[in-house]
Amino acid sequence: MDPLPVPTSNSARKPPPTEAPVKAREPPAKTFEFNVVKINACGRVISNTRKQAQYLVEDLGNGVILEMVSIPEGTFLMGSPNNEVGRADNEGPQHRVTLPTFWMSKFPITQAQWQAIMGNNPSFFKGSLQLPVEQVSWDDANTFCLKLSLKTGKTYHLPSEAEWEYACRAGTTTPFYFGETITPELVNYNGNYNYAAGPKGVYREKTTPVGSFPPNDFGLFDMHGNVWEWCADVWHENYHGVPTDGSIWEAGGDHSYRLLRGGSWDGYAVWCRAAHRHEDAPDSRSLDIGLRVVLCAVWTS
Repeated sequence: MDPLPVPTSNSARKPPPTEAPVKAREPPAKTFEFNVVKINACGRVISNTRKQAQYLVEDLGNGVILEMVSIPEGTFLMGSPNNEVGRADNEGPQHRVTLPTFWMSKFPITQAQWQAIMGNNPSFFKGSLQLPVEQVSWDDANTFCLKLSLKTGKTYHLPSEAEWEYACRAGTTTPFYFGETITPELVNYNGNYNYAAGPKGVYREKTTPVGSFPPNDFGLFDMHGNVWEWCADVWHENYHGVPTDGSIWEAGGDHSYRLLRGGSWDGYAVWCRAAHRHEDAPDSRSLDIGLRVVLCAVWTS
């Protein structure tokens, strides 16, 4: 091997210029409009308000897109009050959580989106690729997030439990973002069972295409019912010691279980409450379990 050349001038000894610092950038956002429905304690519609929100679109190929809605920063009271109908001890103590802006998928991940990223469709229910994907474990959901991140160059992940509840409530403090109850006309759950003074109704016995029912005040659809949604956190029996910044709660708890939120098509209305918590093994798959993804407000490029 030839010896390295000896520098002959001061300029030759100067270090190479450093690269420009990596800067965080916000994604290009669009605006969409939607109607927000509110009901009274008996389930009757009392208002229907036009709202708008920001969103971005990821192109997953072959005509499949992923819409991500901007969730504004804010502080909320997480958990349920002692007098909420159907409350469980694991929903307390109530505590304030402050979160930065982030992005959440407008709908549960669909069969089309799952297939575009994973190359398969494990779902039991067929007939439309706009049905939510189900029969996916927590482990599967994390693999999806990893592959989605590699495809897009952004960091997608399952929501923390705090991110999920904050996004679900969308500024409300009632058991549901619709109000004090829900009805089968607004949510896909087992309508044979009502909540509080709300009515009974149809039990569809299957998933429904995403976006079939009105969204919440942030513009998110199907946060109540249709499919349970995995959260990233380890299962804890209560909120003692929980982070108050919205981060994923990994310390302590029972690592043999992870969190599910939102209720499902075959569950009781009470399980669809914004504060309701459910646990399952990370390798568990069921035809009523799906997922939703989140993205931080800025990324580097």
